Amino acid sequence: MSTATETTRAANLDRVAALDPVFAQMVGATAKHAWAIPELTDREKTFLCVAADVCQPSLGLAFEAHLRAGLGRGVSTADIRALLRFISYDCGYPAATAGFERLVEFEASAGSSRQEVEPLADDLLETGPGAAPSPLPDAVRSQLNDLDAHFTEHFDLQSRMRSGSGPHTLTERERGFASMSIDVHYQTLEETFHAHIGRALRGGASHDDVRAVLRFNAQFGVTRAWHAWKALNAHLAELDPTG
Repeated sequence: MSTATETTRAANLDRVAALDPVFAQMVGATAKHAWAIPELTDREKTFLCVAADVCQPSLGLAFEAHLRAGLGRGVSTADIRALLRFISYDCGYPAATAGFERLVEFEASAGSSRQEVEPLADDLLETGPGAAPSPLPDAVRSQLNDLDAHFTEHFDLQSRMRSGSGPHTLTERERGFASMSIDVHYQTLEETFHAHIGRALRGGASHDDVRAVLRFNAQFGVTRAWHAWKALNAHLAELDPTG
């Protein structure tokens, strides 16, 4: 851990200690244990922290601390902006809006200019008839049609917008991990969880890397992680019965 990163970590814990010193010890020990997980990059861990903050929601001290820690590890606010756009599909637009509000406030308080993933333009995103076709797989669309045709249209719209929302600064592995994390927070541990595990695996993640996502997420609620472990282990056993 670099000196700058350690300084940021100490400053964040000092702010928690001002609330309660024993609680600060608990937070520090838990964070140290989670951040030592070797299978995930610091960038991926930052994304998982921010996704947790938006979903829970915990957009006060925790969100700011995670942003500062991320900046110290080379994650830009443009990267966070791209993450918030991506997870809005699953966490919901009101939750993502709150995340954007806090991100802009953080940029202003830090004295930094707004960082964009791409240059601003008058027409940033095509959402009408001229939009690119939805990348939603046919098998998924069939399942959705069995539920409700309007819901399928909504899913198609979200898929088109997410695939066309600018340069993809998040890798497929990172997108899979972020989506898995949202499933853990919202306990949507069936079809969508399986699909998001598949996205992470397609992005080059191993089964151990996918397990590391749940290990890291345990700090955001052990009971949710417990249920997610049961679902993950069962699904991985189906994918690799010999493993």
